[in-house]
Amino acid sequence: MPFYKISEMEAKRSKVGTAMGKTVAGELIKVGITTYQEGEGPPPHFHPNEEQFILVLEGKMRMVVGDEERIVEPGILIHIPRNTRHGVCAVGGPAVFFAAKSPVGTGDMSQDYNKAKDADDVWKRLSA
Repeated sequence: MPFYKISEMEAKRSKVGTAMGKTVAGELIKVGITTYQEGEGPPPHFHPNEEQFILVLEGKMRMVVGDEERIVEPGILIHIPRNTRHGVCAVGGPAVFFAAKSPVGTGDMSQDYNKAKDADDVWKRLSA
């Protein structure tokens, strides 16, 4: 089926962290809408086999990509190359973003998750 109505898609809890997501997998790419409540986000991590794009739709998140850290808001598009440490924490309320990853693998958005060595230290900064 090529058409998906987001409001009718089933939300599932992520295997990593506390996110709620609605996902679809194609042949070469998987996509999802993810929601984090204030103070939530995955521990900083990297994907050795997946390239990722994130488009912020609602709310604000404190985000780290590589060595760069900033607040991202609706309309910001972020590219995350393979093997690049990244993480987010919703600030000031819930945050919603669209994510696309390639390759599709099993279709699970958290399939290629690998916790970063400095995840605990980075998370302290993101969630402060």
